Amino acid sequence: MAHGAFKVLDSDIHIIEPPDLWPRYIDPAFRERAPIGLTEDEGDLRLAHAGKPWGRVAGVDADRNRRRQGKNYLRNQDRWKPYAERGWTPKVQLEAMDIEGIDVAVVYPSRGLFALTINDMDPPLAAAMARAYNDWLHGFCQENPERLLGAGMISPFDVNDAVAEARRCVRQLGFRAMFLRPNEVNGRNWHDPYYEPLWRELEELETPLGFHEGSGSQLRQVGEQFGSNTMLKHVYSHPVEQMLAVGAFCAGGILARHPKLRVAFLEGNCSWVPFLLWRMDEHHEWLGDVYAKELTMAPSAYFKRQCFVSVECDEEPVKHVIDAIGDDRIVFSTDFPHGDSKFPEAVESFLRLPISEESKRKILWDNCAAYYGLPS
Repeated sequence: MAHGAFKVLDSDIHIIEPPDLWPRYIDPAFRERAPIGLTEDEGDLRLAHAGKPWGRVAGVDADRNRRRQGKNYLRNQDRWKPYAERGWTPKVQLEAMDIEGIDVAVVYPSRGLFALTINDMDPPLAAAMARAYNDWLHGFCQENPERLLGAGMISPFDVNDAVAEARRCVRQLGFRAMFLRPNEVNGRNWHDPYYEPLWRELEELETPLGFHEGSGSQLRQVGEQFGSNTMLKHVYSHPVEQMLAVGAFCAGGILARHPKLRVAFLEGNCSWVPFLLWRMDEHHEWLGDVYAKELTMAPSAYFKRQCFVSVECDEEPVKHVIDAIGDDRIVFSTDFPHGDSKFPEAVESFLRLPISEESKRKILWDNCAAYYGLPS
């Protein structure tokens, strides 16, 4: 739209859901148990129920006064205020996309990233919350369904619920992907046989799966050892949780069993990929005959065949990733409208990276289109 020969497909743009989404959209049987969003600050993503924090570890709220002392807090309050005052509507979303120069965006949540992050969550409640979010998102995307594409929420607390909701999202709501957080749920790693029905269903639906992390979770999460130090926690939570999920899929046998399943690891940087693929391959050569008997290729080969990873707009080390694995598996995202987004200059920042024009074209559109099954 605004970048010459480059079309731009945002692999995981965010929306700010209305604070009363779940009380309004959830099945009435669960309404009294549904959380509500807090609105103390612009861009406040916290949830609460009956006056108690929902889905985040203790210490996050206590750290807010400390964070308000930072220069970026005030900047973000000013930056997002005009959008918040207009209610973060679909029209606001599309206007922001026009400002940034985004042609098409796949929509991921903000508050919804913390909806299903409670240990031992009641499976029927979790499934109802996912359905409520997806019903709301479907309506949101109808403002322009050619430019706003939904990624559906599915609950990992009962695999049968996840299968049913994935099917509904694709067949009835027209969503282009499903998403999960990478955090381990109920003591099961993703390559546990328990999840096989979900991977099989996604493969049959030809619908990709996006993993997307968020800093803060009552589920076990890398980085929580840093307590209320949000900076250090955020350094590690996103990329390391994604690395753990890559291991389950590439070395844990999921992609070997499901060769048509497409998986993306979003908003966790991409610069760790060469190291992790090398280390998995090295360990597969050493111990694979004992622990990875079903793999017929090196773990890196499964990644290169079926996985995608997102680059930050100013992630200069992407040039080393391209040198190591090529430019076919990298997608682009702006992270609008979160605090670390470079909006409204994310695309321009990306275009200044020291990579070829051909790589830029593929990362801004072609690779993401291949992941989501869109025309190139």
